Amino acid sequence: MLRFVLLMGVLCLLGLPPSGLAVAPSLPPAAPHAPEALAPLRQLLQTPEDQVDLANAKLTIDRMIDPTVDAIETPRKLDGLAARIKARFPKGASSQAKLELLVTSLSQPGPWNDHRPFSYDLADPFGRNIRNKLLSTYLATRKGNCVSMPVLLVILGQKLGLDLTLATAPEHVLAKFRNDQKQWINIEATSFGTKRDASYQQEMGIAPRAIASGIYLRPLAKRESVAVMMATLLEFYGQQGRQELRIATADLVLQFAPNDVVAMLQKGNAYFRIMQARYLSKYRSPEEMPPEQRLDFDDLQRNNHLWFERAEALGWKMPMQAENAAYQLSIQRTRATHQGGK
Repeated sequence: MLRFVLLMGVLCLLGLPPSGLAVAPSLPPAAPHAPEALAPLRQLLQTPEDQVDLANAKLTIDRMIDPTVDAIETPRKLDGLAARIKARFPKGASSQAKLELLVTSLSQPGPWNDHRPFSYDLADPFGRNIRNKLLSTYLATRKGNCVSMPVLLVILGQKLGLDLTLATAPEHVLAKFRNDQKQWINIEATSFGTKRDASYQQEMGIAPRAIASGIYLRPLAKRESVAVMMATLLEFYGQQGRQELRIATADLVLQFAPNDVVAMLQKGNAYFRIMQARYLSKYRSPEEMPPEQRLDFDDLQRNNHLWFERAEALGWKMPMQAENAAYQLSIQRTRATHQGGK
């Protein structure tokens, strides 16, 4: 059996949508492994941990998706927002108090955000339009998803000297904050609230093995956070049909974050897409293929299976359609409530 993820529901992190969805403008064609295309990513991941600038990393990745992203204006907006939030900090404020002011500065209207608060994008909650996962889009529209919202929160936290980092759950990204008592607290950036590990485990069906292996709900190092940000680029290459570059990028992620299950799944999906383009669209069964093509097909199939099996060994499991449908229904109800209140 071929293994692939063609998710129609909660795609916020994996981002593997059906064909026909909006994508960013095409990049120039690349060679199969395009080492020159990966050079900026390799430089980001080779940066010493204590020197990683998450804002610069996100901007670099976003510009690889859309070169029109303003490399001067976007950092200026981030610095301006951070400065206005910092001005709200009382002298001697605790880390917890600073975090609360950071969160309210994003979620509540005021001069600190030009009276334009940030909120969850109910029109595109899964970030199916890849531009909606770009930081510049979130800063402009103030509508985000479970990629752009925690990323902005953590970037601002880094600028403000808070111990904030990213963490992942199935098809989801969240933030983790370490308070002055050295306790980690989950920040659900899509709702600007807190949430216990146990709630994520129960609601998302996270297996104990996934917690033990560290693929979910673990505070990530900065370079691992960069790897999480690169998931959007992997999604982009998949949408563009640039599967070889998608595989090479996933390999780079896995070199620095060996247990990154999103990179594994993206890589497994890429092998499936290559099989689909070369063979599945032309032959009804492998038995019809010429011998030399059958060898290539078998090799692609082995790699397709391999990367899904590695993800499963770490505790990943295929999302259930019922879970995705339930989440979509909750979004529809929330959207209807908001529209009814207007």
